[in-house]
Amino acid sequence: MPLVSVIMPVYNGEEYLAAAIESILTQTFSDFELIAVDDGSQDRSPQIIREYSKRDGRIRFFQLERNQGPSAARNRGIAAATGDFVTGMDSDDICLPERLQKQVDFLLSAPDIGAVGTHAKVVDADLQLLLEKRPPRHHAHIMLHQFIEGNPFTHVSLMFRRPLLQAIGGYDESMGYHTGGDTDMVIRLMGRTRFANIAEDLYLYRMHRQPTARAQSRRERHSQLLRKRRLERLWGEAPDASLVRFKRLSWREKLNWKERRAAKRDLRRLIDAMLAKNWVELADLPLMIADMNRRLELVSPRQWQMFCHWRRHRFGRPA
Repeated sequence: MPLVSVIMPVYNGEEYLAAAIESILTQTFSDFELIAVDDGSQDRSPQIIREYSKRDGRIRFFQLERNQGPSAARNRGIAAATGDFVTGMDSDDICLPERLQKQVDFLLSAPDIGAVGTHAKVVDADLQLLLEKRPPRHHAHIMLHQFIEGNPFTHVSLMFRRPLLQAIGGYDESMGYHTGGDTDMVIRLMGRTRFANIAEDLYLYRMHRQPTARAQSRRERHSQLLRKRRLERLWGEAPDASLVRFKRLSWREKLNWKERRAAKRDLRRLIDAMLAKNWVELADLPLMIADMNRRLELVSPRQWQMFCHWRRHRFGRPA
């Protein structure tokens, strides 16, 4: 059986599908199976996949009778996967040649890590750079980041240990076509494992057009819903005031002294709750405290920032 199962959901992806498949087949790591799941495409996607599967026995092809959405397609792939590690691949993206090898090497060397992502470049249809995604590397930073900034991964780049996906039942198909199925999966994995990101651009994420104002608004509402769900899982509640303060921290809005103290209490409560639930370890605490202080300094009044800068250089101590 292969060590890695790469799951590629496909829906009307004929334009970029061949390039996506080629980027997997030309990986420096070769012990994989590529599970392509066609989600009711109306174009030539099924024919393209069949042609490749005839040429390379590592490609397995499944076809859903009707379009059910990416979560259902991914779950079909997870059910068929035989590898110890499972990762994703979108049918219009590109994997850089060493992606699988570096993720496998990382997981083999870090048995406490259950899922590892990578840095990525967001590109346009012609693979021209639009922006760079630089999620945090260490589990401690990832855990704090997701309550403030949101999803701390280029999710499609994540490589999981297969038993973890089986334990939570894969993706939640009830979320339908909404964005956030990937974030929801991470929420359900919190407390079951530790996470990491490799600080190398190993994935090209193709963005075909900028979202409309309406789509952006819908995405933001759904993101807020997921933030609330995440906080409720940790605290048993999700106070609106805390959610607003986390959003202001993510936007680096300046806070007055009273707001800053409230934000510090929220952050400390996050850290203490994660320690109590064993979502992080005591060894993570110094990193999380430093991260907390850095975030608070960024939103503090200018005079406080100047004092922190002076004290750090004078005494080597964070505020």
